[in-house]
Amino acid sequence: MKTLLINTFILVSLISCTNSSKKNYVDEIKLFQYKLNTEFADAKSSPLTEEDLKTFKALDFFDVDEGYNVTAKFVLTPEAPVFEMQTTTERKPLYKKYGIAKFTINGTNCELSLYQNQDFINSSTYGNLLFLPFNDLTNGKTTYGGGRFIDIEIPEKEKNTVEIDFNKSYNPYCAYNHSYSCPIPPAENNLNIDINAGEKAYHKLP
Repeated sequence: MKTLLINTFILVSLISCTNSSKKNYVDEIKLFQYKLNTEFADAKSSPLTEEDLKTFKALDFFDVDEGYNVTAKFVLTPEAPVFEMQTTTERKPLYKKYGIAKFTINGTNCELSLYQNQDFINSSTYGNLLFLPFNDLTNGKTTYGGGRFIDIEIPEKEKNTVEIDFNKSYNPYCAYNHSYSCPIPPAENNLNIDINAGEKAYHKLP
């Protein structure tokens, strides 16, 4: 009887910890979404046109799904050359492939390249971030046709993994306003699966 009570207590404790961890993760993603919505609602920081800003309520997101938060094997590419990334305009910012992330999601093996913007290397705000642009099979359907982006902190040198959270993927500014110049995800970052996580396509209110 005593053993049964102890085992029951342990089980309840594990369930409680799991539920708490899940709640904390959902709260983290909701905070990310809240910050984006706050940015878009503020005329000083919003990429929306003046007309769209008048009717803006909130961005549209997929339901939070922790299954789209993956830990990927990360292989550095120190010998990769600096290159000009294509954009929606004639602008061609300089990037360098920092590393390759390999992971499995929904039973499919995937590979994505992470890039470092050469203009931001010494930036106190963006210097510790890598840029992950990607396309997937939801493009032009439930998500923006030009792909989505994720910002990822540079992993510590001794680590050979990197966390990629597709729940934090967001649209480029070109999804809202054609006056912006936005990077186009390189072909090597085209995923042959649906990524039903993160921000959905932007639809103007009638």
